[in-house]
Amino acid sequence: MALEQVIKCPRTLNKFRDGSLGGLMDGFCDALLEDGFTASTVRRHLSNISHLNAYLGARKNVDEQALSAQEISKFLKDYPAKTLNRRGALDKHVACVKSSVNRLIDYLRGSGRFETFAQTPAYQCLLEEYLKWLKECQCAAPETIELRAHSVVQFLKWLGPHATSSGCSQLNPEAVEDFFLGYAEDKGRATRRQMQAGLRTFFRFCLFKGYIQQPLDLAVPKLRTYKLSTVARGLSEEQSLKLLGCINRHSPAGRRDYAICQLLYSYGVRGGQVRALCLEDIDWDGNQILFRALKHGKNVLLPLTRKVGISLIDYLQNTRPCCSAPHVFLTSRAPYHALNSSNVLSNIIERHIRAAGIEIASKGAHVFRHGFATRMLAQEHSLKAIADVLGHRHLASTFIYTKVDFEHLKQVALPWPGEVLS
Repeated sequence: MALEQVIKCPRTLNKFRDGSLGGLMDGFCDALLEDGFTASTVRRHLSNISHLNAYLGARKNVDEQALSAQEISKFLKDYPAKTLNRRGALDKHVACVKSSVNRLIDYLRGSGRFETFAQTPAYQCLLEEYLKWLKECQCAAPETIELRAHSVVQFLKWLGPHATSSGCSQLNPEAVEDFFLGYAEDKGRATRRQMQAGLRTFFRFCLFKGYIQQPLDLAVPKLRTYKLSTVARGLSEEQSLKLLGCINRHSPAGRRDYAICQLLYSYGVRGGQVRALCLEDIDWDGNQILFRALKHGKNVLLPLTRKVGISLIDYLQNTRPCCSAPHVFLTSRAPYHALNSSNVLSNIIERHIRAAGIEIASKGAHVFRHGFATRMLAQEHSLKAIADVLGHRHLASTFIYTKVDFEHLKQVALPWPGEVLS
């Protein structure tokens, strides 16, 4: 039995196998072990589930029927209050119990013994129809579809019960403006632009389908911005080397993070290209590495440098867990999978920037890209060469880096007017 693999105490085994969930524990334990969880982590999840087991009482045969969604929902609502009253402020413990319960739900849902208890949102059908239109009619990339979905869901939630194909007919320019201005009030430039793009494509979809009768995409406010109005903000050579030197390469997560930062520093690729890097993209015999195109750019095949190769070998041989995923970089904790979210990678970079004591406004993975382009300019590489390495299809995308080429900018500076000096 699976429980015996992680628990030796007979009394504890009997405790876990009693109660409403007793018949599920062996299967749940086996699923956790298959996902790569360590024995100590499995024991912790089982211990957390025992709180749900005690809450459900002595009802038997839960493993033979669908576990009551309402009971789990009620437990997740009641347990924090019960725990706080009895033990004090144990927010971390409550979060761990909820995490274990959610893993149990995933296990039960995968085996067909749990029905989703969250009601399907009113906007779900409209959203799915919109995303299908983006894919089939607009030929949008998967990354673009994900961004549009994130933005449009927020608008549909704001609409509430009117977020249906028939409810959209009641929309007017004033409502669109009210939503966007309220949303954009505390958002940055990039977030505002994503919402603008999402709303405009959504309203074009609604007009195409006949759900609205006027082009509401024109009602989305235009917040004036100027092309090339900002300066690329990246890590300097000194800051990059300081960050790399501060990463603990003796820990599993540290070896992974060092390899990631070494790639970003050495090649100036996007964070998404590092996350998408697969084992087959590294040609060890030919000393080459392939970064696949993102954002309608182009694939980039570059020499595999010695430092990058050493960092990758250290990670692959000593840290990367056994997993069927083809990606090079995986999560450091089970269940192991690729780094699917850009936020995950940005958080890794931000954590090491802070640990190195580096003061910089932007702390995401892109700071390495900006720093790389700045170094190439300082070494007097042409814009064409920089664009090729960065994977830009058009030189216009590379022009922003000319604004940090201070040595060449000095040559075109005009003399200070004499009348001002006098």
